[in-house]
Amino acid sequence: MSSTPKLLDVVALTVDLPDRRLVRGQVGTIVEVLGDDAFELEFSDDEGRTYATAALRPRHFMVLHHRPVKVA
Repeated sequence: MSSTPKLLDVVALTVDLPDRRLVRGQVGTIVEVLGDDAFELEFSDDEGRTYATAALRPRHFMVLHHRPVKVA
């Protein structure tokens, strides 16, 4: 199942990004929609301090769901 990413969605990386010191599974938030197929993600620690940002395409992350989703 996939979901169209949107502003403020919580996402998880599906790939390692060693140049950004980010690894698959790290959780971030979409903070800006850069175009049809690009999003600015922000990664913060447990105290809310940003430790990384990255402009990524949806193939590099997945939207996380915190409640049941209707399936067609």
